[in-house]
Amino acid sequence: MFMDPMSEKRDYYDILGLERSASADDIRRAYRRLAKQYHPDVNKEPDAEEKFKEINEAYAVLSDEQRRSAYDRYGHEGLKGMPFDFGFGINDIFEEFFGFGMGRRSSPRAPRRGTDLRYDLSLEFEEAVFGVEKEISFERLERCSACNGSGAEPGTTPVRCTTCNGTGEVRQVRQTFLGSMVNVTTCPNCGGRGETISTPCRVCAGRGLQKEGIERSIPVPAGVDHGTQIRVGGEGEPGANGGPNGDLYVVVHVKPHKYFRRRGNDILLDLGINVSQAALGTEIDVPTVDGDEKLVIPPGTQSGKVLRMKSKGVPRLKGRDRGDQLVIVSVEVPHNLTEEQRGLFEQLAESLGTQIHLQERGFLDRVKDLLGGLVD
Repeated sequence: MFMDPMSEKRDYYDILGLERSASADDIRRAYRRLAKQYHPDVNKEPDAEEKFKEINEAYAVLSDEQRRSAYDRYGHEGLKGMPFDFGFGINDIFEEFFGFGMGRRSSPRAPRRGTDLRYDLSLEFEEAVFGVEKEISFERLERCSACNGSGAEPGTTPVRCTTCNGTGEVRQVRQTFLGSMVNVTTCPNCGGRGETISTPCRVCAGRGLQKEGIERSIPVPAGVDHGTQIRVGGEGEPGANGGPNGDLYVVVHVKPHKYFRRRGNDILLDLGINVSQAALGTEIDVPTVDGDEKLVIPPGTQSGKVLRMKSKGVPRLKGRDRGDQLVIVSVEVPHNLTEEQRGLFEQLAESLGTQIHLQERGFLDRVKDLLGGLVD
């Protein structure tokens, strides 16, 4: 439909009771309020239908950015030849007035996918690193074994619903100024099944479903992390009306390790060494997820030094390589010295002198830089 700019028309802002600076939300609120007030099925005044059409026309212009801009600059003349669609948001009004819209709805007897389920799986740190096969147990709805899902007591059968004649829907026709409007709702008598049950199954109380314990073996891939979700297709609740089952989502929770921490695919290990090891250097055994491995401590190692052990981290999900193990060295100063040790340190102190060196940044800042700012 196209507008006739030559006809006598009121100002659209006046129709909706708005200032020209009104926002889009202001326009929508005014339209909904006035449309509800003057809808012919609600307002029985003789001119209600004409006012309602006028309100719709004003909203159709002011709710559209392009039309509103043209109207603000040139008035009604600026709208000459522009498409004028009355379909704007009218469904919202019918939803508010009558409790139903004009859009299409699916049949209550159409196939519907089953509900997804969640299972929380706790893993040891090493299990998450290398992967594992886990046996899990959970409950889900299954077709009732007594009635085979019909909901009727064995020996009886459901009968066609007399309210909806087996369609699962009821239709109500209402006359409006726009013509006949059909309201289609789920049958209140049979709940959309199209059948009624006179004698419900005693096992499932007429639902056709019952809770059952399920056991499954779940392969957990190497490299999963805390919060990883593993989708197991088709292991959720059964679908309705022949629809597919939902899925099972296994959510991984990784227990903290006594020594290791994880940063992405790298494993962090805090390692304390004594003063002589730091000063002279040494080779020591350190733990990794693969077992103890040799690590060379270079002479003169300072606290905060990060030593990298290649490919001793976590395997990448869907990848072939692994992260690294990052060993964060801390030089430990002894608290209780024997007389012999004290004497040796005094000799060392005399040899080294008393000169000090000022540091611009602290130990923790340097470690954060080395590890990308992700140290706990």
